[in-house]
Amino acid sequence: MTRTKSGGMDGMAMVNPGAAAIDIGSTMHMAAINPNADDNPVRAFGTFTGDLHDMARWFKESGVTSVAMESTGVYWIPAYEVLEQHGFHVILVNARYAKNVPGRKTDVSDAGWLQQLHSYGLLRGSFRPEARVATLRAYLRQRERLIEYGASHIQHMQKALMEMNVQLHHVVSDITGVTGMRIIRAIVEGERDPGTLAEMRDVRCHATVEKICAALSGNWRDEHVFALCQSLALYDFYQTKILECDRKLEVALKALEMGTGHDIRQLPKARSKTKPVNTPDFEVRSALYRILGVDLTQIHGIGPSLALKLVGECGTDLAAWPSSKHFTSWLCLAPGNKISGGKLLSSKTRRSSSRATALLRLAATTIGRSDTALGRSIADCQRVPERPRQ
Repeated sequence: MTRTKSGGMDGMAMVNPGAAAIDIGSTMHMAAINPNADDNPVRAFGTFTGDLHDMARWFKESGVTSVAMESTGVYWIPAYEVLEQHGFHVILVNARYAKNVPGRKTDVSDAGWLQQLHSYGLLRGSFRPEARVATLRAYLRQRERLIEYGASHIQHMQKALMEMNVQLHHVVSDITGVTGMRIIRAIVEGERDPGTLAEMRDVRCHATVEKICAALSGNWRDEHVFALCQSLALYDFYQTKILECDRKLEVALKALEMGTGHDIRQLPKARSKTKPVNTPDFEVRSALYRILGVDLTQIHGIGPSLALKLVGECGTDLAAWPSSKHFTSWLCLAPGNKISGGKLLSSKTRRSSSRATALLRLAATTIGRSDTALGRSIADCQRVPERPRQ
């Protein structure tokens, strides 16, 4: 039986003659252009900024209009931004899609193969929001990291208190709340009397003064107090950095308002007056309403902070996805049906590291715990039916 060779692309029409491709590396980028445009269509470039500009100039001289790149990690970001500055249309390609295209010859480099696929319109770029939204997203992700770093020092403070047998976490729900921070700062400043420390209780604290006083009789060893002092100082340091990040977020949101500026007087009343933990230090709802013209926090399960993160991850509109099915597929929330012979073998969703997916899962969990019609519906679906008694 004669085995048929994969036909390659000889019979296909080239739709993008100005296509180029880059195989991104940590120390070297391999760039390829149309073989008809240069005697040496595949060249190696370094990763220094000057090398990236040299690559962009070579693309300009060769008539390149669109560039596809394949990368792992974050090595693609400097090349992407430099090429965008030079006016190229740049796409980042998921390596899985490039591998699924049959017909590759063994003597073609990765960059050359990507260039061929891109010239025939067979590559699809990953979603990346516009530059202003990308800036907002960078500040939001930096803020998340700062919150994580600060949270580790909350644990260090709690450990130091436990080593002194100061059971503060048993009488207050959050040691970084008003009561907890008053007491911790007083301990750091030298106060040791449990009664004096207990009098710093906030009126909203549920624990009584007597109970707090009993919990604050500790073993004030110098090394434990020293650890508490340093942990508090580091926690305060990260709080100042988070506030600096909030100022940058305000500026980034004002940049997104240009050309829109929806009337804030149409903003609906907030569904909740309680300020969630770790919310940015400015009026997020108003800023988002001026950009979007709608209040996302009116959706159950979505608060100001989560709404801001969703805008940072998905942009100010969903025009990049033609339908809701495309959007759920991008989120890896659509069933990945595997069918063979008309039989469904599996419908598991694909694994995803998308932050937008994690945010929407968090919103769904919040709704499931709420006393709303949708929350009760989710709870009913999750409830396991009782087995009939035999």
